[in-house]
Amino acid sequence: MIGDVVETKPCQPKVPMDLFHSGQVVKICAPMVRYSKLAFRTLVRKYKCDLCYTPMIVAADFVRSAKARDSEFTTNKGDHPLIVQFAAKEAQVLCDAARIISPFADGIDLNCGCPQRWAMAEGYGACLINKPELIQDMVRHIRNQIDNPRFSVSIKIRIHEDLKRTVDLCQKAEATGVSWITVHGRSVEERHQPVHYDAIKIVKQSLSIPVVANGDVKTLKDTENVHHLTGADGVMVARGLLANPAMFAGYEETPLKCIQDWVDIALEHGTPFTCFHHHLMYMMERITSKQEKKVFNVLSSTSAVLDYLNDHYGV
Repeated sequence: MIGDVVETKPCQPKVPMDLFHSGQVVKICAPMVRYSKLAFRTLVRKYKCDLCYTPMIVAADFVRSAKARDSEFTTNKGDHPLIVQFAAKEAQVLCDAARIISPFADGIDLNCGCPQRWAMAEGYGACLINKPELIQDMVRHIRNQIDNPRFSVSIKIRIHEDLKRTVDLCQKAEATGVSWITVHGRSVEERHQPVHYDAIKIVKQSLSIPVVANGDVKTLKDTENVHHLTGADGVMVARGLLANPAMFAGYEETPLKCIQDWVDIALEHGTPFTCFHHHLMYMMERITSKQEKKVFNVLSSTSAVLDYLNDHYGV
């Protein structure tokens, strides 16, 4: 279940709540299906990312199957602070998953925001924002059964069309002992519409626990703007970090050093080719011409990719 131990840099606070009390906006790598795995988390941590989430894991599978645990979750000594995100719809199942994970992570997050049809059909993800009592029950179970007070329990939500319902949900979760709430500033129906930062601000003003803003952040400047617009304590980024893992360190586009770091880390971790290649496609999007993309994006082996990078970029 635990991957090879790889020492990575900083002496940062090892507990997420310490970050939220540091007075700085907390820079967070979002849970991304297939992408926010150990190798990528290792990369973004080198470039001033404070806190990383795993991809969403279905709690019931994780509890039931050792095979699922091994394939879904790997970590190492340098992979902290770390939040494991679960999809769940039963309090005891989520609690069992949290108990298994608690020795290896700093907290868990309950996904109440995934709008994908399969998740909603199974009773996971964004349909939970309409079940505040169930969310309370889940948080309560974990608080009662995990005796480490420094282990965090957070939730990630989308907003309702009627924002009063969102505020009510968040206040109920806060009353039950949730550590912080991440708010993606779109409703379940909205995909590429502008993010409602005003809604995140209202949620933040209604709570005394930390709030994390999520949605459409592409640069370090965006991070600062969203922090000022919403008053949020942290900013969570998904696609912006895929396109530029060095974003939080202030780079406008992916520097070659970061591409080199990704190659080294991915090879060291034995990252599967498709994942290794896809990350590079995202990272090089802004720095390659249309013609170069045509060639690079159809390369089909690690050695072909390494040769290309060496020939064209000296990486």
